[in-house]
Amino acid sequence: MSTKKIAILHTSFVFVSVETIINDLIAEKIPDATVIHFVDSDVLATVVREGKISEASANRMVHLAIAAELAGADIIFSACSSLGPSLDAVEKAVSIPVVKIDEAMAKKAASEGTRIAVLATLPSTLEPTSNLILKWSGILGRHLELNKVLAAGAFDILMKGDRAAHDEIIIAKAIEVAQSVDTIVLSQASMNRLAPVLTERTGLPVLSSPQMGVSYLAELVAKL
Repeated sequence: MSTKKIAILHTSFVFVSVETIINDLIAEKIPDATVIHFVDSDVLATVVREGKISEASANRMVHLAIAAELAGADIIFSACSSLGPSLDAVEKAVSIPVVKIDEAMAKKAASEGTRIAVLATLPSTLEPTSNLILKWSGILGRHLELNKVLAAGAFDILMKGDRAAHDEIIIAKAIEVAQSVDTIVLSQASMNRLAPVLTERTGLPVLSSPQMGVSYLAELVAKL
């Protein structure tokens, strides 16, 4: 079997050089793959500032994807939940498969939860993650209650390098909401390493996208 080339679309260099969970998981689950990274380190800031994914922001993700295809990628993995809705435009612009990091997580949440807290550190990820879960609940014919919870300020703190303070805010929010839900969904890959701690502190299933997203990616790569 020939080596497959996976292109990862990023909206921050953090996941290339600091929070390397996606790289680590791909190395573990798809060890023969070649990984190439395409980064627009300002587009997420633009979306947060504008409070929406504008056509211009979506086009920036399309340009990354086209560059990835021109570089010979066999499949594209989008690592940013906030820009997930732009993937519809991306899929139309390229001829190779495109995978959202949170697709598998959203499907699992919709399959197993009924009262779900979507926990985010960026307002821009609350709607995309929630909508993806609702999309799957519709496909599966399940009725869900969603509680959108923002751990305000945590992402900015993480960007400044203070992991401990970032973690404290998220843990406090998870404990606060745990009494009224049966499942917690972490809407950003930057929160992934907290999943075991949050499960222990809340006693609830805590779903995070990188592990499930990369497992789903590995299944698709095996079929290429």
